[in-house]
Amino acid sequence: MSRRVVRQSKFRHVFGQAAKADQAYEDIRVSKVTWDSSFCAVNPKFLAIITEAGGGGAFIVLPLAKTGRVDKNYPLVTGHTAPVLDIDWCPHNDNVIASASDDTTIMVWQIPDYVPMRNITEPIITLEGHSKRVGILSWHPTARNVLLSAGGDNVIIIWNVGTGEVLLSLDDMHPDIIHSVCWNSNGSLLATTCKDKTLRIVDPRKGQVVAERFAAHEGMRPMRAIFMRQGHIFTTGFTRMSQRELGLWDPNNFEEPVALQEMDTSNGVLLPFYDPDSSIVYLCGKGDSSIRYFEITDEPPFVHYLNTFSSKEPQRGMGFMPKRGLDVSKCEIARFYKLHERKCEPIIMTVPRKSDLFQDDLYPDTPGPEPALEADEWLSGQDAEPVLISLRDGYVPPKHRELRVTKRNILDVRPPSSPRRSQSASDTPFSQHTLETLLEEIKALREQVQAQEQRITSLENMLCELVDGTD
Repeated sequence: MSRRVVRQSKFRHVFGQAAKADQAYEDIRVSKVTWDSSFCAVNPKFLAIITEAGGGGAFIVLPLAKTGRVDKNYPLVTGHTAPVLDIDWCPHNDNVIASASDDTTIMVWQIPDYVPMRNITEPIITLEGHSKRVGILSWHPTARNVLLSAGGDNVIIIWNVGTGEVLLSLDDMHPDIIHSVCWNSNGSLLATTCKDKTLRIVDPRKGQVVAERFAAHEGMRPMRAIFMRQGHIFTTGFTRMSQRELGLWDPNNFEEPVALQEMDTSNGVLLPFYDPDSSIVYLCGKGDSSIRYFEITDEPPFVHYLNTFSSKEPQRGMGFMPKRGLDVSKCEIARFYKLHERKCEPIIMTVPRKSDLFQDDLYPDTPGPEPALEADEWLSGQDAEPVLISLRDGYVPPKHRELRVTKRNILDVRPPSSPRRSQSASDTPFSQHTLETLLEEIKALREQVQAQEQRITSLENMLCELVDGTD
């Protein structure tokens, strides 16, 4: 009698669990725009969600701890004149987020640690270079202030956000709408998918396609591609019969897939989220009510199905927490923020362990918030792997990083070399509108302090009267 050998893996028993009701974010009008982005971005400090907005585009930014019902007058980030299509947090500054819109612009915002009194309407910088809607944003994984955008004009632009200048423009590679763009781990290559059904590996600094595969998935519906840690490419797409399909490819040999699996007949685009530390890919379909997850290994069949987290309600979008934002004391290896029609619900993925000690095998050193390169170093041809940090003692996000405004680099968090500042109009750090907002914030805080002092005086008087009465 033959015994079936079960594959050994510490992730075989990963299970997903929705957070308790009081840990969700309620009463948020999630955007209804028909665009295949995740509509949600999260980091160890903030949760950002694209929302419905009349007469323009907006998104809401909530401190992670602000769970429960969200006040209908809660301040939004508003500045775009058309719907926001994508948002992405800067990996090297937890207070900086970029937004892309149907109005052809990209805006970069500084989010304060305190809750603002009114809508944030003044971006740090507005990037204008696309001629049609901008639907994809992605920060460089290792270089400071380098941001990629892809638009409906079939152009990819790479910006130095610190100076507002275009570093590179890739405008003759894609003959049709770009569906996805992904950096590799050190930011030297891009994987792109396009409506022409071609998967491309692009060297952005040389401005050339280094490898490509036509019809990695034969269906006409959108395809997605992400880089794996070992340099392989993981793709999701559709068969000719409109079945959903996943694939694993070696860019050095695009002729045959390393693995190809059919999944189901749903028509929602599968959004892949990848954790390089555990080599697990999570697949979240828009309109699905489940998250499937697979482990990628070096032995056949290479893509191993682990499990499915299922719930009753379909997801409108999904946010994926960076590894440094997870609770290592509970063996949490992933956390999603699932968007419903009117709320956002955290979903926690855990590896069950009996010990309360730090689990070294689950938490290898992971990319931290420090960039490895400056923008001009990367542009000149340098590459560097992400700067890693240990999660042994948990990760504490740094306090609000104050902007040091210089003409050279407006997102640089290091102090300027000289205390003297030019007072020319072009070097003025804030607009008049922002100064007025700051003065109003200070005035409101002063009023709160005065009210507290009056309360303290009142309580002291009551205490004195009580003491006198007992005497």
